Amino acid sequence: MRFSKKLLLGSVVATAALVLAACAPQTGTSSDTGGTSGDEASGPAEIIAGVITSETGPLAGYGKQYLDAFKAGLDYATDGTDEVDGTKIIIEYRDDAGDPDTAVTAAKELIGDGVNILLGSASSGVALAMAEQAAQNQVLFISGPAAADAITGVNEYTFRSGRQSAQDVATAGSFLDDINGKNIAVFAQNNAFGQGNVAAVEAILGAEGATVTPVLVAEDVTEFTPFAQQVLSAQPDLVFVAWAGATSGAMWQAMSQQGVLDNVPVVTGLGDAATFGAYGEASEQINFLNHYFPGAPDNEVNAAMVDAIEAAGGTPDLFSPDGFNAAIMLVQAVKEGQGDVDAMIAALEGFEFEGPKGTNTVRAEDHALLQDMYQARLIANGDSFVAELIDTADAADVAP
Repeated sequence: MRFSKKLLLGSVVATAALVLAACAPQTGTSSDTGGTSGDEASGPAEIIAGVITSETGPLAGYGKQYLDAFKAGLDYATDGTDEVDGTKIIIEYRDDAGDPDTAVTAAKELIGDGVNILLGSASSGVALAMAEQAAQNQVLFISGPAAADAITGVNEYTFRSGRQSAQDVATAGSFLDDINGKNIAVFAQNNAFGQGNVAAVEAILGAEGATVTPVLVAEDVTEFTPFAQQVLSAQPDLVFVAWAGATSGAMWQAMSQQGVLDNVPVVTGLGDAATFGAYGEASEQINFLNHYFPGAPDNEVNAAMVDAIEAAGGTPDLFSPDGFNAAIMLVQAVKEGQGDVDAMIAALEGFEFEGPKGTNTVRAEDHALLQDMYQARLIANGDSFVAELIDTADAADVAP
């Protein structure tokens, strides 16, 4: 089933006050190093880009997925030379540890050294702080796995190499043949994460005619039977689960034992491979929306990325495409913009390229990355589970 209704994103943006000191980039640095005097056609001998993401901290696993794929992507996009049209691309890596203040400090240091291309960010909080720095200092920023919708269109300097939450929610809607008139229950924790998911479902699927019924659970709750019964009482046509943390196993057990999974289609996001065993006996009854797993796309770019990551001793996973795409976008920016920020922005706006997930398009007006999404299920494989593709949601149909 390929669905055809385009799902539109309403304005769901969390306001944050980011008071950050500006640090203007120096002139005559990496963006024009080595240019030949009098030769306007000659690009710089080298360009330095800064990659700031989580190498340690709570999101270190996501950071590793991104970094392994970024290195593979840079090798792929430059045919193993790390050069484009005679310009050497040098990467400076910095660890943000998942902390916005640490990321901003690293960004200021790099910008102070003349770097005007920054990439990375597994954390949405980090990405928003980095976007603010990009605007203040007029440097290019290509955000990675961070999914907050507020990153898209935040300023003219910020792009993204991964998907965003709106694309997740739109993919959840694809499990219904027709959204109009349907009742969608959102089962989530009563915190900013859960409330944000309710707002996103209301904005995206509610705009298509769905009635949205929130079932919000306090974070300190450990007995989920009453809430599972509350979901059933709402008589939904679809249950969208947005959950994180140590209580996930108990929550899914209650949903299974109370018959929710037997009576209503239940959809949630499929995370990285390390989480595949977290759903217990519910695993094979859940419908999963998915950004990426290695077996989902079938194309030469994905095969090249998977082979390169595995050859280097890594494992391709959920956020691998974000790193690989970032490298392709970096090479495009350097090739066409030669270190000039305005020219690099122009080179990326509307840029269409083949990535691990197939054709990606950088939407010119807000720098969203339009890309396919997936429907998946988990299949028992001995003592573990593996992901299996159900269907592909076309990029245009889940565009934010």
